[in-house]
Formats: sequence, structure tokens, C-alpha cells
Amino acid sequence: MSTQGLDGTTVLVVGAGSGIGTAIAEAAAGAGARVVAASRRLDTAEQVAEIVGRGTAAVRLDLGDEESIIAAADVLGPVDHVVTVAADHANGPVTTLAAADIEEAFRAKVLGPLLLTKHFAPRMSPRGSFVLFSGYVSARPQGGLAVMATTNGAVDALVPALAVDIAPIRVVGISPGIVDSGSWDGLDDKSAFFDEVARTNPARRVGTPADIGDAVVFALTNPFLTATTVHVDGGQRVA
Repeated sequence: MSTQGLDGTTVLVVGAGSGIGTAIAEAAAGAGARVVAASRRLDTAEQVAEIVGRGTAAVRLDLGDEESIIAAADVLGPVDHVVTVAADHANGPVTTLAAADIEEAFRAKVLGPLLLTKHFAPRMSPRGSFVLFSGYVSARPQGGLAVMATTNGAVDALVPALAVDIAPIRVVGISPGIVDSGSWDGLDDKSAFFDEVARTNPARRVGTPADIGDAVVFALTNPFLTATTVHVDGGQRVA
């Protein structure tokens, strides 16, 4: 991690209500940042702010509503770093998918980050950065996850494109693997699934939200890292 740290900076975390989002907020606050937790529901953002503490603020921001992005940018003014982990899923066989669900998935992962950049980048320091989230499924498509694979792949393409467009503000992608963040809790046998993941990937374990939070802090604090995606997946894409 760069010795630059995050002291004296403001980090906006969009999608902070997820397990990974909260871990990112905690990691950024632990590195010295003033964190702003953002969610489409203000009460969710406020709950995250209470969990993280350390002066964390809360704001409503819905990536599907450009007016809410403009309003958040107006309220917050200049921020140093923007991290978006927000996602909407449209999983299942392509023949069963609703167009509205597909559009929501692209809004969260592709259109939303573009609009965040549109409204926040002009207010940011040249030393600022954006961190976007893709995922290992872009490299390892699976049945029923065509939309997820496509949106994640779009993020992988968007990262270098934005980095060129808004340079010297940096843009970095984070691509997680299987992480025990709460999103798998609905599985009938989560333990067996995690055991199989750990058996087959090179890291021989599943990820934790803290693994992702640490990777985001690295991305935020390394001034020579841009236009690339960091794979924090335990080698899942080659398993």
C-alpha cells in the first residue's frame, strides 16, 4: 500500500449497504478517509454510517436516477475518490429474462458509473480516482449468468476508456471472485459450495469482504495505478 494513505481525503462509497460496500467504507475510514456512505435508500446509508463511525456521513444516491446523482454531487461538493460497488442482478436463462431487469443491471454497473463520472469528475482533484467493480464471471461465463458476465465485461472495458477520457484522474477496476459477503446466504448448502470453491481455486479459500476492502484501499492510494482491473479472486478465473 502506498504511504500516501487516505488522510484528509473524502471517499464516496456507492452501494455501501452491501456486505462488500460496508467493508470498503470501513477500510477507507481505517486508512484515514472521511467516508460518505451512499445508497438508493437514505436509511440504509445512515445505518452504514453508524456501523463505520469515525465521522462517516450518509447520502441518498440512486444510480438509476440521474437527478439523485446530481443532487448528491451538489450536496457533497468536491470529493477525492468515488467507489461504486452497486449492482442489480438479472440472473437466469436468457429466454426467461425481463427486459426491465436487464436494463436495471446495465444501469447499476455501466450507465451508473458513467453518470457518476459525468457529475463528480469535474469537481475532483487531478489526484482523485474512481474504482468500479466487475467480477470474475466476465472471464468465466456460466449458464444463467449471461447478463452478469456481459455487464462485468463492460466494466472491464469501461475502466481504461474512462481512464483515458478523464486523465489524470485515475480509474481502476476491482474484479472479485467468490466472497463470503452475505450474497450467498440463500444457498441451500453454502458450506458445501464454499468448500468446493476452496478446493478448486489456487488460493484454496473463499474471499472475505476485508480482502476486497484492502484491495480498494490499495487502488485508492497507489498513484501509478490506472486503466486496469485488479483481480481479487483467489485465481477463480483460472480454476
